[in-house]
This record gives sequence, structure tokens and C-alpha cells, in this order.
Amino acid sequence: MLKTFPTGGVHPPENKLTAGIPIEYLPVPPNVVIPLSQHIGAPAIPAVNKGDYVKVGQVIGTGKGFVSANIHSSVSGKVNKIDLAPDSGGFKQNAVYIDVEGDEWLDTIDRSKEIKREISLSREEIVKKCLESGIVGLGGATFPSHVKLTVPSGKKCEVLIINGVECEPYLTSDHRLMLEKGEEVLVGVSILMKALNVASAMIGIENNKPDAIARMSELAAGSFKGITVHPLKVKYPQGAEKQLIKALTGREVPSGKLPLDVGAVVHNVGTAFAVYEAVQKNKPLFERVVTVTGKMVSKPGNYMVRTGTPLIRLIEAAGGIPESTGKIINGGPMMGKAVSNTDVPVVKGMSGVILMPAEESVRRVIEPCIRCAKCVSACPLNLEPYLLMTLSEKSMFERAEKERITDCMECGSCSFTCPAGRPLLDYIRLGKSTVIRMARERNLK
Repeated sequence: MLKTFPTGGVHPPENKLTAGIPIEYLPVPPNVVIPLSQHIGAPAIPAVNKGDYVKVGQVIGTGKGFVSANIHSSVSGKVNKIDLAPDSGGFKQNAVYIDVEGDEWLDTIDRSKEIKREISLSREEIVKKCLESGIVGLGGATFPSHVKLTVPSGKKCEVLIINGVECEPYLTSDHRLMLEKGEEVLVGVSILMKALNVASAMIGIENNKPDAIARMSELAAGSFKGITVHPLKVKYPQGAEKQLIKALTGREVPSGKLPLDVGAVVHNVGTAFAVYEAVQKNKPLFERVVTVTGKMVSKPGNYMVRTGTPLIRLIEAAGGIPESTGKIINGGPMMGKAVSNTDVPVVKGMSGVILMPAEESVRRVIEPCIRCAKCVSACPLNLEPYLLMTLSEKSMFERAEKERITDCMECGSCSFTCPAGRPLLDYIRLGKSTVIRMARERNLK
């Protein structure tokens, strides 16, 4: 019987329209806008000035503090300015504007297609390389990877878990990476194992990707000692850290705790590939695979795209915006958010872009809660979404904190399953952010 997590979960339509489409490299745009905050933590500090000439892979933003990440130029050209630029949510942040001139890479980057399997760096050097290369979690959270690889004193990592689940509907960027860059991904996993000083790694892949399971299993069985591939039952949100750990190891991460508290560290397959490129090829993280898809999109696909590329160029490569489009979503339909405009730049955490038809993007009429408890049954964290929404709606944030609102991973299972069309997740997000702010202010006193 296939493994899965025991509590909650839903089964939205998969719509993996681009699963069989190979990765295509998007041409370099004439201009890029590279935000200095593409990660959880403090924004990077500008390391260039207006008028400077930069090369591909050059540091243009230096991480500020431990929980931060370096930002690298994805193009070569002249810095036009350093100014505010809107992100996909419409919030303005510091960014480096670059006018592209050619495509000149740093000489230190190994651009050969040869796969380098021998790992020469020490544990400490691997962590340092991830820090210098701006590696962050590419599953969507964008948590700086060097932080995850730095195990605090008194704690021990016993198993590395690699997330190849990609449970969000529509998205297939991780799927294609495993098929086309599987050996590089596994070398990356071996690098992560060395950095964490663990002897075993478990790769979880949902059973709707039989070709990826077969490919990764075949490669792992070759000469990748300690790496095993595990097919998982298809159930959303299987790719969430706590749910994946429970499915693969049976260990349960307690409320308020981290995976490391149960001896596990989780990294995404995209992150493993980025780690391979950083450590073995000396290539910083300045490009990634993005799925562009939708039921009416004329040329959906998986595109390797450089950070800072205007979103509209990515959409145009996929055939442009269909007339019937009602909403453009950054990410998957369950956890993603609508973009404010199509001029926003592609960033490290952008795994997919979905162009939703108007009839599917219209919000349902909100009706009274019928106390059916479907949201409670669907919650993978044993929360009570109907209650958390009510508490947030009525500004009862102290009570919401006691009801563990900060445990919510914002997977959207509750809203998906609600027959009354109630915006449960929207209110929970509001309450969660308020409670976190309250807690931060309380700790500063």
C-alpha cells in the first residue's frame, strides 16, 4: 500500500497539462528587474551602483544577516538604476534594473555539460558555497538553504528528505527536472547528505509521476549509496514538510517545532539541482524552471528562465494571454496568489504561472456556514478552519493564537472543500499575519 499522511487532505483535479513537455530555455530579455528580496529573511543590500557593468553570475546584492541570501545578476549589461519595483503581490521593494548587453558569464562558472559526480568540498565548504551562491528553497518557501544545512548544537539530522511530490495541480517543473536532470539532482542530494552528515536520503514522489519514479529509482540504484525513492499516494498537500515527513518516516513534527526536532531536514528537488550547480559548477542561483500553463493556453510548457525576466515575456513564450483569462496566478491554484500585473519579474520562488479562465476564477457567493465540518476533516494539521475564520473576522486574535492559527500552512484545503464558498483561507491568512506581528511585538518588550 502506498504511503501517505494520515490526517486530512483533498483531491483537486490534477491538470498536469505540461507533464510531457520538455524544458525549453527562454531567450534573454533586453531588460531585467532583479528584486533584492527573493527569499524569507532580510533583503539583500545592493552591491552595485548605477552605471556599473555586470556579468552573468555576479553578486549584485549581499545577504544581510544569517537568514538572508545573496542575489546574483542573471544577465550581463549596465546597471540602469537601483529603485523600487512592485513584486507579484503589488508591494514595492528594492531592485536592480539592468539593461542587457550580450550574454557574458563569469569565467569561474563551468558551463560544460559534463556531469561532475565527485564531491571535493568539505561539509563546511558546501554550506559556505550555498550561502555565497544564494541558494534558497525552490519548493515555494524560499528559505535560505545554508540555514537549513547549519544544524544547531545539541541537535542531529538523521535523515534527509527530498520533496519530489509536486502536489499542486498544474505544476510540472519538478517533474521535468527529475526526468531531464535526474543524475544532477541525485548528485545534489549526495552533496546535501554530506553537508548534513547523514547516511540516508528518502525521495518522495507521488504515484501520478510513474516515469519520474522509474527514472530516479534506476539512477539511485546505480551508484548513489543511501538514496532511496518512495512512491506516494496522490493526496494534496503531500508536499508540505510535516506531511511528507509523516508519510515517509512516520515521525510527527509537534506544534511549534521544526523538522529537525524529529531528526529530519527537507529539501526540494529543484533545490538539490541548484546545489549541484553551485557546488559542482560554481554557478549561482539566477535561473529556474517555471511551468506556464492553463486550459486555454496555446503553448503551455516548462521554461528555464532567468530571474528578473518580465513575466509577460514568459507568458508570450507560451502563446500569450488568452482572451478568456480571468486571473493570472503565481504558483499553483491551491496556494498561489493572483499577480497584480504582468510586468512583475520572475523570481527564485516562482515555480509556475497559471492563466485561469474567467469562469473558473470568479469567487463563489459566500453563504452561511452550515456546520458540516468538511473544513475540519480536510485540514491536515487538525485545526478548525471555520473557527479560525470567525475569530479573525471578529478580530479575536488572542483566542486565534490559542487555537494554533500560526500552525496553519495555508494549503487551502479548507476553502477548496467548503460547500458554502466561505473564504476561510483569506481570513486565516489575515489572522495569522496579525498574530505573528503581535507575538513579535510582545517579544521586543
